[in-house]
Amino acid sequence: MTEEQEKTASNNTISVADAGPCRKKVSIEIPEETIKKATDEQYQTLQKDALVPGFRKGRAPRKLLEKRFGKDTTEQIKLKLLANASETAIKDQKIDYLREPEIDYKKVELPAAGPMKFEFEVEVRPEFDLPPLEGIELTKTKARVSESDVDKEIEQIQKWAGLWTPKDGKIENGDQLVADVIIKTEDDQQEEKIENTQVFVRENGFAGPVLVKDLDKLLIGSKTGDTKETTVDIPKTYYVEKYRGKNVQVKITIKDVKWLKPAELGPELFKRFEASNVSELRQRVQESLTGKLEQQARQEMNTQLYKYLLEKTNFDLPLDIVAEQANAVLQRQYLNLLRMGLAKEQIIEKLEDLKAASDQQAKEELKIFFVINKISEKFAIETSEEEINGYIAQMALSQNQRPEHLRQTMERSGQLSQLSLQIREDKCLAKLLETAKITEVEQKPAAEKKPAKETKKVETKPPKKEVKETKEAAPKKPAGKTAAQKSDKDKKETKPKTAAKKKAGK
Repeated sequence: MTEEQEKTASNNTISVADAGPCRKKVSIEIPEETIKKATDEQYQTLQKDALVPGFRKGRAPRKLLEKRFGKDTTEQIKLKLLANASETAIKDQKIDYLREPEIDYKKVELPAAGPMKFEFEVEVRPEFDLPPLEGIELTKTKARVSESDVDKEIEQIQKWAGLWTPKDGKIENGDQLVADVIIKTEDDQQEEKIENTQVFVRENGFAGPVLVKDLDKLLIGSKTGDTKETTVDIPKTYYVEKYRGKNVQVKITIKDVKWLKPAELGPELFKRFEASNVSELRQRVQESLTGKLEQQARQEMNTQLYKYLLEKTNFDLPLDIVAEQANAVLQRQYLNLLRMGLAKEQIIEKLEDLKAASDQQAKEELKIFFVINKISEKFAIETSEEEINGYIAQMALSQNQRPEHLRQTMERSGQLSQLSLQIREDKCLAKLLETAKITEVEQKPAAEKKPAKETKKVETKPPKKEVKETKEAAPKKPAGKTAAQKSDKDKKETKPKTAAKKKAGK
């Protein structure tokens, strides 16, 4: 927009009103004189370039031009006025938008006389105050590894290194099935069939793309050749859009059953841990578990920070973004698992659980995203290229990949921006830990421990235009960026493009 256009657009009458959680309704009235000036300028430009039979270039009279090109010219004038007026309104009213406004230009008419009026809604960043960030009271569990812990870890290692082996007889918890799955939604007469897919017998397991609660109860005791059926009520924020909020019928026909045969304690398993015997293996496992407990203690403190920030802040969320959040959860959690260096089998197992992000989890993660964003602004915390490259090198090492190849893959999939957000979030939490009041506590005996809950990591695929972070953010197709995940830099450099502006070729 030129200075002249901006000055002209600023003469518009603008009103802004609340239109729901994190939404503003913008009403604009463009005065008749502005329309007339824009019309004159458009025809002056057209007159210079138009080729009309019987007239030299630039000599055709305006009335003839209006008759010959009036419809298209009127449309172009309207689109330019809409684009300039909406852009200036957002700027002048300091609207901290998430998604670029989409204006239905077809419903707006350019009047022959009088002002032109139109309105649109836009999603905005929630407004709230940060709670006190210094002296947050936290507890830290001391890391202690027992011989029993080592025994259990070695048993688990044997399972991870084991082989799925065919079995006869009835299905038991933890088995792996090869099955044909038929899915039918309540509003679709056509069935969706998925042949020879893997189904793991567990409490909450997947039959194709559908998460089935109490899947173990449905399948345990069955055998090859049996068919089991159930119905599932899919949450409105489910990661697969076509199933959201629907009742889905699931039919599972069992074709093959396997059980996990643990690997033997021997040279092959020892070699993976750079050990030559059981004693050295136990030592390596002891060191590994100690490191994991230290990491777990740090994560527990992070969880306490999340809880504190959630309890101490209160604001509405942009509802349209909550469903998108479920996809972002998977993307960022997937990065976390890579950074932890988990085995492929572990990652696959955890990802299936992560796909079941609940509505409440999505809301909490989105809320934390906005809070972390504000904390990063308060302390001027940013992510450097050196930090991103360092994390990529760490992940590449754990995955036996070349760093440059992994970076290219992440760029294509959209995970690179998610990694930047994750690094920034980690730095924000580390900043809060610097001034926190931390009390060390003894680790509870295994019998007293409560089942650990999956730590929800705040992440957003947030809406089509990120909230000044990376033009989001939670694993999935690698999902594209959402509004909440756009960078401040992107937002400053990219002017709001309305549908009208795109149409006008601006």
